[in-house]
Amino acid sequence: MRYTEDKKGKSVRLLRVGEQIRHVIAEILARGQVHDEVIAAHPITVSEVRVSPDIRHATVFIQPLGGIDQKPVLEALKHHAKYLKGEVGHRLSTKYTPELKFLLDESFNQAKHIDDLLRNPKVSQDLEL
Repeated sequence: MRYTEDKKGKSVRLLRVGEQIRHVIAEILARGQVHDEVIAAHPITVSEVRVSPDIRHATVFIQPLGGIDQKPVLEALKHHAKYLKGEVGHRLSTKYTPELKFLLDESFNQAKHIDDLLRNPKVSQDLEL
């Protein structure tokens, strides 16, 4: 089998598996299949899943809608990681089901910071033609 990589050097297979895991977790959270008050009270965005080369570990990047109650949501997801791993294992046909590690996605905060900088009057005057 030919080993193909994208521009960042990740194999297409790892990207595909990460995207499949992202879809499964997002579907489970959207349907309310995790019975937890904190998770049920917050819509959660699963922005990315990065899978290790051996597919034994996956880092799931999440962000509660509006960035509200990030710590309690993250702790609730970590508490239910074993259940989510089991559901991912049932829905995917991979040799291994990866251990799930949940982290907050900081890219939303970075994008907001850049947007705020571009909207700054001192910067916007330089952008006008």
